[in-house]
This record gives sequence, C-alpha cells and structure tokens, in this order.
Amino acid sequence: MSVIALLSVAPVIEDSMASEVAAAVEALDEFDVSYETNPMGTVIEADDIDTLLAAVGAAHKAVDADRVSTFLKIDDKRASTKRAREKVEAVERELGREAHKER
Repeated sequence: MSVIALLSVAPVIEDSMASEVAAAVEALDEFDVSYETNPMGTVIEADDIDTLLAAVGAAHKAVDADRVSTFLKIDDKRASTKRAREKVEAVERELGREAHKER
C-alpha cells in the first residue's frame, strides 16, 4: 500500500510564515514518511494511512499560532504500491522531458 498526501499547514498571519511552516515540516521527521516541500505545500508519502495521519497531526500541532489553517488531500492507493516519484516519472515519459520549467 502507498498513501500520498498534499499537506499545507500555515498560521493565519500577515507576516512571513516561513518559521512556522518550517516547524510543521520538521515535525514530519519524527515519522516514517518521506516528503518534499514546494511553494504550495508538502507532498508526504507513507506506507499506511495511520502513519500519514499521525504525521499530519504532528505537523498541524507544531505551528504555534492563535489560528492555523490546514489543507490535506489524500490519495490512498490500497491495492497498489506505486510511489509518488513513479507518478511524476509517468508524466515525464509522456512529456518526453522533466515536468518543470524555470522562467
């Protein structure tokens, strides 16, 4: 099984959120997950939903603010072991190139 999620955790503030987002990302290190942070959130991958949800909960709690906004999208592939990187590689094969472009 492979569980992939897109997580965005942020304090609801006007100033920079970088330190609080960093705390949320750092909280993921305590769990058996892999992750990659991008400008819109963090993609997390775990072997099971319980591990993923525990990691997400820790990331949410790590943000020290009066109000915290968390967005979570889960792809729970119960009959497959395909990893997140394989999904990107499939798109790149179709494109015939890497799936990103710098301006």
